[in-house]
Amino acid sequence: MPTLRYRIVNVFAESALAGNPLCVFEDGSALDDATMQALALQFNLSETTFILPATDKAATARVRIFTPAFEMPFAGHPTLGTAHVVRELNKTGDAVKLEMQAGVIPVTAQGDEWTLRANAPKSHAPDVTREQFAQMLGIAASDVLDGALWVDTGSEQLVLPLASAAAVERCQPSSELLARYSVGNKRKGLVYVWAPVNETTLRVRFFFTKYGSVIEDPGTGSACANLGGWFVAQRSPLPLAVQVLQGDQVGRPCRLGLKVDKDGQIFVSGRVIALGRGEISL
Repeated sequence: MPTLRYRIVNVFAESALAGNPLCVFEDGSALDDATMQALALQFNLSETTFILPATDKAATARVRIFTPAFEMPFAGHPTLGTAHVVRELNKTGDAVKLEMQAGVIPVTAQGDEWTLRANAPKSHAPDVTREQFAQMLGIAASDVLDGALWVDTGSEQLVLPLASAAAVERCQPSSELLARYSVGNKRKGLVYVWAPVNETTLRVRFFFTKYGSVIEDPGTGSACANLGGWFVAQRSPLPLAVQVLQGDQVGRPCRLGLKVDKDGQIFVSGRVIALGRGEISL
């Protein structure tokens, strides 16, 4: 029976028991898809990753990302957390390139602060009214702004601007209406809502459906990258640099950095804190 070593890290964390937790298996070479999926369900975190030898010569390592229910082509906090582990395992220094289904993602570090560069965004507008979005979120129609977009920098998500940070905090989405009104080209039943707190800080929340219920993610790097793509699609003034506040409503404060340079390249950053490690025998 193989013995599998894993690490637990917290991403976008400002303290040891904050941020978004991630399980990283150091070597998934001996595992088939079904076993990876079963291990992700066993840990039951937002995502679990498996490090594999790279097949692309440009990459440091290959990474597969699983939620408890399915595999993802890209996700932000697994990218940053896995890069932290790859640096230690491979002695790579502060720059790694991770091969994923979505492509090779460059990741760099300054100490324990990691930054990924996202893919160029693709976007399209949903055919849903403000009133329908308001019903979906359990807020007033006046709380919903125009400009909703499905954005994909590696993982497609609905990015929806709201009128105030207070409106973001009031959201109580309906799982039934999320499934009805949040339907993209690749995914459905999820929404990333945001509003400015001030000129340099945003308040965000990310909701998705799971087994018929609404779940809130504490820290969503892929959606943060898609928010950068939203700014690019809306032709917002660039460069842009903001702090993104997420996770406070679920007791796991996450602090993300979002930068979009003058050329429209999108960067998401956050601190990674190693919490523990262990072994599993199968």
